[in-house]
Amino acid sequence: MKPSRRCDLDHVALAVRDAVPPRDQLVSDLGATLVSGGDAAGFRAMQIRLGDLTTGMTVELLEPWNLDRSDFLVRFLDRHGDGPHHLTFKVPDLTAELRRLEEIGLHPVGVDLSDANWREAFLHPRDSHGTVIQLAESEVWRFDLAWDAARAGKPAGRRWWPEPPRRGPVPALLERVVMGSSDIRRTAGFFIEVLGADVAAHDADTAELVWPGGRITLEAGPAEGIRRLEVSGAGTVDRVIAGTKVVGVATTGDLT
Repeated sequence: MKPSRRCDLDHVALAVRDAVPPRDQLVSDLGATLVSGGDAAGFRAMQIRLGDLTTGMTVELLEPWNLDRSDFLVRFLDRHGDGPHHLTFKVPDLTAELRRLEEIGLHPVGVDLSDANWREAFLHPRDSHGTVIQLAESEVWRFDLAWDAARAGKPAGRRWWPEPPRRGPVPALLERVVMGSSDIRRTAGFFIEVLGADVAAHDADTAELVWPGGRITLEAGPAEGIRRLEVSGAGTVDRVIAGTKVVGVATTGDLT
């Protein structure tokens, strides 16, 4: 049973000990835009857009902070090192979504409905094919308004970071997140039925899944979880940023 109203892929989050160096790589080398940031229990974050208002995707960099309130991110980094942490999907009604998930046998953890500005819950990697899934509902966040301010050099949120470098002249586009799957059919079914993906293409070894906010490509293989980010545009030579492979590819154009 797919969601009655569509979930949307909002961003991919990368865990790092220090978010500033990878931010500088994304901004100066790949022409990305620092859109917003802030801090919470156990972490502080920056959201960085690889693309523009309508194409591309957003990367969130998370670094440890407020450790007296939570050490979840430090524990993750101690176990895994810098690298992919979770995928965030926005939902229109998190309370209704939680009921639906329970009905289909999934049991979200870390549920917090206390703040009308940001309600959240998580699916454990064992239930979501190797990657933490964050489900979030926000009544106040509008990316279009934040984008206009960010392009004027005024990122939204509570600023904790030093001044970013000058943006590269031509922005790269984050085309897709590539994930491994030991069972393409099952993993694709999870993203379709649970998170409302549309299927752009598929065969026995791959599946291309699409939301208004971005794409995920599944690749067959024994290791599940996020394998790499694929970007197109100027300066997109292969590299590692925030412990994550970033690979240059040909553009696919409009994501919608």
